Amino acid sequence: MTARTVLHQADITRALTRISHEILESNRGSSDLILLGIPKRGVILANRLGAILDGIEPGAVKIGALDVTMYRDDLAKNPTRAPYPTAIPAGGIDGKTIVLVDDVLFSGRTIRAALNAINDLGRPRAVRLAALVDRGHRELPIRADFVGKNLPTSLAERINVRLEETDGVDEVTIE
Repeated sequence: MTARTVLHQADITRALTRISHEILESNRGSSDLILLGIPKRGVILANRLGAILDGIEPGAVKIGALDVTMYRDDLAKNPTRAPYPTAIPAGGIDGKTIVLVDDVLFSGRTIRAALNAINDLGRPRAVRLAALVDRGHRELPIRADFVGKNLPTSLAERINVRLEETDGVDEVTIE
């Protein structure tokens, strides 16, 4: 099966820049804002969003990582999933606005797991979701507040997000 590139490096950068502005507008600035990336590529995207936000409002956004491995409902099917470290910024999440960052929003199960993980860490004021790609096919009533690109797909298709930091190239493909 051949892959078709739907987002190139410039498209990804534009999408992240737009998402950054939407986050600031929605939050009325960057105070009490924490970006939590979901490993692996969500953490990279959270760091990129943080850098863009820092360019707009310097020094105000905190960034962390939220591993959801032990909260997933498919561990019996995928027991070899390797956990990544969770890193919550100093001061915790209580009373803060959390923006979960992930590369692809599909069934919604990863985000459900993330919400459960957040409940064990504290009580944020609000939780929002930013996804580079929303491909549809939700199994749970979850939607992204900030989306880089909506890519309607069939269940037989696969979305591949490749980022410079892990894959040597920035692109999103459908195969």
